Amino acid sequence: MTRKLLFITGTRADFGKLEPLARAARDAGHDVSFFVTGMHMLERYGLTKVEVHRMEGVTVHEYLNQRLGDPQDVVLAKTVTGFSDYLAEHKPDLVVVHGDRVEALACTLVAATNYVRSAHIEGGEVSGTIDEIFRHCNTKLASHHFVSSEQAARRVMALGEPRSNIHVIGSPELDFHMRPSGVTLDEVRRRYDIPFDSYGIVTFHPVTSEAGEMGAQARALFGALDASRRDFVVILPNNDPGSEPIIEVLRRLDPARFRLIPSMRFGHFSELMRNAAAMVGNSSAGVREAPFLGIPSLDVGSRQTNRSDAPSIFTADATDTGAIDRFLAREWGRSHPRHTGFGEGRAADRFVETLEDPAFWDAPLQKKFTDLE
Repeated sequence: MTRKLLFITGTRADFGKLEPLARAARDAGHDVSFFVTGMHMLERYGLTKVEVHRMEGVTVHEYLNQRLGDPQDVVLAKTVTGFSDYLAEHKPDLVVVHGDRVEALACTLVAATNYVRSAHIEGGEVSGTIDEIFRHCNTKLASHHFVSSEQAARRVMALGEPRSNIHVIGSPELDFHMRPSGVTLDEVRRRYDIPFDSYGIVTFHPVTSEAGEMGAQARALFGALDASRRDFVVILPNNDPGSEPIIEVLRRLDPARFRLIPSMRFGHFSELMRNAAAMVGNSSAGVREAPFLGIPSLDVGSRQTNRSDAPSIFTADATDTGAIDRFLAREWGRSHPRHTGFGEGRAADRFVETLEDPAFWDAPLQKKFTDLE
């Protein structure tokens, strides 16, 4: 039976996780659409809405939910208002959100209050920042849960969700990295003007609870990377509070050794990752995709605390120059065995299999707290 599935995307990162699921649902015959908002709509971050529009066979609705500098509570309120109008008009059978962004929280809230079925991707994760609070709120608001691991499933159950509504499928972005990127490294270098033969990838996002410290952390981290005399491709941070001081630091870096890029196409970024000597920063790519690809990664600061225990992940505070130096000296260019703690790249298949089960659609929308046995 064909269903109307509406995917919510606010960033380049969550679209990378939702795209394999949406593609598989579309190919299975479902009516797939995207509600595109957040960073996708901002020119500073590369107007990444174009990535969503490139996907064939889906409908795309754009909604501008913020201006630069808007606080998160204002973004939340604007998104609730806009999505409420959209939901009332289009009446999807299932709203699909990912993770811990404020846009996802707004949309699960609207779906819950209107008794519209919703699915939360990658609930049950821990990070130690306010993102974790948003993620657990999404878990309580959503009616169905597609998680990355059995450990995540147990955490969702601890929040009172019934096991029958929790489906372990793995991390969807790994599906993308399992297939050929579709481009060569030389094509990536030409498109993004990357002159380096050997390079690391850096993404350093703000931590909202540490917004006042992000400038100092960025100065320390990039000071250590600069002193290493190695070359880096730097992907600009997201637009959370605290991003401006980071961007100010990035603007002062030597362009001969730090190539700054607002955003990249997913195939190009995947190919860039596969050939990187190392990853540094606090992006989820460093604790998910990098271990899956066998790339050594240095997780900096608190943003991804406790997300993964893969042996190829190392940790350091942004100000710990010694730890950063040791990582670069010992791990640069080293290859690690593939880590499959978050799946084997089959999340989309498992997602569609679940949608084909009539029990999924028959589950009641009136939620009840399920105590652990």
